[in-house]
Amino acid sequence: MRRFVAVSAAVLAGLGLLTTAGSAKPESAVPAQHAVGGWAGTWAAAPAAAVPNTPDGYPGYSIRNVVHTSAGGGRARVHLSNAFGATPLTFGHVTVAVQATGPDAVPGTLRSLTFGGAGDVVVPAGAETLSDPVDLRVPADANLLVTTYVPAKSGPVTYHPAATQTSYFTRTGDFTASESGTPYTEQTSVWHYVSGVDVQGGAEASIVALGDSITDGVGSATGADHRWPDYLADRLHGRFGVLNAGISANRLLLDVPGSGAGQNALARFDRDVLSVGGVRTLIVLEGINDIQQDPHQTDPNAITSAYRQLVARAHARGIRVLGGTLTPFKGWRVYDDTLEATRTAVNAFIRTGGVFDGVVDFDAAVRDPADPLRMLPAYDSGDHLHPGDAGYERMAAAVRLDRL
Repeated sequence: MRRFVAVSAAVLAGLGLLTTAGSAKPESAVPAQHAVGGWAGTWAAAPAAAVPNTPDGYPGYSIRNVVHTSAGGGRARVHLSNAFGATPLTFGHVTVAVQATGPDAVPGTLRSLTFGGAGDVVVPAGAETLSDPVDLRVPADANLLVTTYVPAKSGPVTYHPAATQTSYFTRTGDFTASESGTPYTEQTSVWHYVSGVDVQGGAEASIVALGDSITDGVGSATGADHRWPDYLADRLHGRFGVLNAGISANRLLLDVPGSGAGQNALARFDRDVLSVGGVRTLIVLEGINDIQQDPHQTDPNAITSAYRQLVARAHARGIRVLGGTLTPFKGWRVYDDTLEATRTAVNAFIRTGGVFDGVVDFDAAVRDPADPLRMLPAYDSGDHLHPGDAGYERMAAAVRLDRL
């Protein structure tokens, strides 16, 4: 379990929690969903872009991705992505194991994955693939190793840049079946190819957190799993899987070409939220980049219209949607009164607009009572936009578990 950062009761008193106050819809507006076939997501990372300058891909590489579970189970399956590829991608061998330390697997836990019964699979450009299930006792709140081997040139490599985690690789061939991490002599700070892990026989369903860098965990400690969705998973004790669909620099309404920021949230919604199995509840925390990035979106109606679309599409799948208020950013390099007015208007809509099934008041949770347009210094990573570990922990504490 993670270490909790002490903050005085006076600071925490009166800070907002998820609520259905105002004109938000009652909890019963959308029926709770449960994992189909007993499957629920335990980890996810939204594909964001193609690794720059990789026209041939990584032929001959074995890449050992380190991913952190939120819920446990007795079987596992893995999602792999070629979403930003330009040509068909062949995976020659893929394995999953429980991590011991670094690139080493716990002896006896390594499993080779198949795809429709075959040990290799070709994934078309723009597509994803799901492995067959394997029997594996997956612990909650633990690390798995998902290792891929690509035997030939494959074109641009789909990745997630802001992993806040160290993974491992070798350029010298297929070492996917090695329990020992000795062949993995190089490190990477991003996730390649892998986009999700599901488990069966544990969690009731999945919770998805859709967002930008604040959901992605920018500003948190590397390798500590201190993003706010991680802290939320700690509070749930494996009852639900928590899936992180945050992408750093992501926007609701616009793409940011060449930035690694992914497609806009409306465009990626089907892949990153609706196609995920067993989703019960969606928490949306997105829009601050539309406001603070250039070109600035200063019309709150454009942002709230996007929220309406996300909620409607989620409700069509029976998914409950909670709206997260946008956190303070006074002191950030582009902050001004016009941008603040937009954020304030958007937050007023989230709280009282009646579109969401409930509200997580992240703004109230982390703002400074002495200067509510600014993040409390104890919660600030130092850049006045991204929380640090204590801020992310406080955000997770603002989610009312009985509303999930």
